[in-house]
Amino acid sequence: MTDTNDKKTGLDIAQDGRVLRLTINDPATRNSIGPALMEAARAAFDAAAADPGVGAVVLTGAEGAFCSGGNLKWLKEARGGDRESVRAGVESFHAMIRSLRACPKPVIAAVEGPAGGAGFPLALACDLIVAAEDAVFTLSYIKVALTSDGGGTASLARALPPQLAAEILFEGGRVGAPRLAQLGMINRLTAPGGALAEATAWAERLAAGPTAALGRAKGLLEVAYGGLADQLDRERDAFVESLFNDEAGEGVTAFFEKRAPVFPKG
Repeated sequence: MTDTNDKKTGLDIAQDGRVLRLTINDPATRNSIGPALMEAARAAFDAAAADPGVGAVVLTGAEGAFCSGGNLKWLKEARGGDRESVRAGVESFHAMIRSLRACPKPVIAAVEGPAGGAGFPLALACDLIVAAEDAVFTLSYIKVALTSDGGGTASLARALPPQLAAEILFEGGRVGAPRLAQLGMINRLTAPGGALAEATAWAERLAAGPTAALGRAKGLLEVAYGGLADQLDRERDAFVESLFNDEAGEGVTAFFEKRAPVFPKG
């Protein structure tokens, strides 16, 4: 096994046989994602795509959490800056998602605990999802008057009936893994603590299969669903517009003041 732990990026990279494991490792923030991690993950997916020794990838989080999403402190500071800087920040996340989707190897998310904010679309961008029964998914952007990035709207739209997709986007509430499994968005449920082992075993089986054919199958699915590329651009632009709106100003401020937001009307 090869193993690389990089505290600067918050991404641990390990390879065992033909399975590459990427672990988001920043327990202090429940594994939030920042620019350094996005770049490291993008490079890891690109490297996996070109490496004949990698047959499948497992994406997970350390210490009982998958990913808590982006850092709201950055968003609060970003509102005082310019739109192009925010646009570039969102595009860094989207570059990571694009590399994940372009990787011709199966990518399996192993989800324990929370997959919140950007962590939810990150899980949905994976080809397959294994989740613990007590894992919780939250697309909470709307709580602070923002819209989803990371391909969240595209993933929900292609996986769910319109009314259910709208409920998740409009409410921003917590959705348990069992409900998402019933809806077909999660492939396999495990007992708490068992997601990584199950995902790894599945990845090993897939990695032993016909790698080139699996890559072609993944590519065909991407085209059949319309792909994420155009929607990522639309999500980026909508996110920037939302962040610089007065509603987001109130939403982000209320979050840090630990009170319910009172959004402006009219």
